[in-house]
Amino acid sequence: MRYVVPAAKKLTYECRIPMRWGDMDAMGHINNTLYFRYLEIARVDWLTSIGAAPNPGGQGPVIVNAFCNFYRQLKAPGEVLARHYVSDPGRTSFETWITLERTDEPGAIYAEGGATTLWFDAQTDKAIALPDWVRELIT
Repeated sequence: MRYVVPAAKKLTYECRIPMRWGDMDAMGHINNTLYFRYLEIARVDWLTSIGAAPNPGGQGPVIVNAFCNFYRQLKAPGEVLARHYVSDPGRTSFETWITLERTDEPGAIYAEGGATTLWFDAQTDKAIALPDWVRELIT
């Protein structure tokens, strides 16, 4: 199944991630599991930058699904530019989208992915309403 990143989204964060020699697999390209790691780095860095780092004992974000569309093979060495976007805020969740490109090939998307991010209370083990301050940042 292929998910499509929507045109209507808000850019919230960018970061550079080094590709390491050890990230490559026997096929000579960055292993597919690392693409998910790069998506996670961008998402968690953004959440941390807004004061919403995952909080295992309290309230905060968790993801309830994740996907990645692979378009081109990333190969080390180099850096990945991850661009993080948000869209579709609901009562308890919002969508995150991330594009991955090489910094030495601006505009060439190698992969794109995302996740549904749910606001969660670990004490009650239930979804809760997005805090107003988060809703303001993602709208």
